[in-house]
Amino acid sequence: MKTPPRRLLLPLGLAAASLVLWDTFVVYPFRLFVVFLHEISHGLAAIATGGRIVSIGLSFDEGGVCLTRGGWPFLILNAGYLGSLLWGALFLLLGGRRTRARSVVGVVGAFTLAVTLVYVRTWFGVLYGLAAGLALVAVASRLKPAVSEVLLAAIGATSVLYAVWDVASDVLLRHSGQSDAAALARLTGVPAVAWGVLWVIVSVVTLVSVLRRLA
Repeated sequence: MKTPPRRLLLPLGLAAASLVLWDTFVVYPFRLFVVFLHEISHGLAAIATGGRIVSIGLSFDEGGVCLTRGGWPFLILNAGYLGSLLWGALFLLLGGRRTRARSVVGVVGAFTLAVTLVYVRTWFGVLYGLAAGLALVAVASRLKPAVSEVLLAAIGATSVLYAVWDVASDVLLRHSGQSDAAALARLTGVPAVAWGVLWVIVSVVTLVSVLRRLA
């Protein structure tokens, strides 16, 4: 039997470790980064449809908000959960090649710093964004490419897992009137749980596709 490639085993191993350590401080910074990706995805959707980002906020308890003006509300609301999922899938695919992992981590770090300085308006969010951005840039510029490869796989695995868990906890397991699904329900008349189920299906299909590609 052919041995599965390292680019597949690495994210699977990190995903398993993340699940075991999910509620510990080891995974906490990665979960916060996924919240950051969730919120900036809302903002990018607003910009792509003619709107703009007013501000982004992050809190210690993994709360996040992206205030936008203009744009297409339907796409903006869908972009949060699906955006963090697609970011995670992209990191897993890009991190599968060690030769480009370092440059990707550097770009993500610079992007994080820029977004933090321009849009983040909560003190905790600013501190976290600056720390995360500088850490990513430092890893890319000072450490071996293998470290960038592992870091990308860790962020990607956490992003995919968190996207599924966030939908399940906010929409399927308990109904939150402040969730993106609840806002979509008010906008479209389609029940929030239907949006939650759709997002979970898209997440599973995307994850399977990524794993097949890595294999």
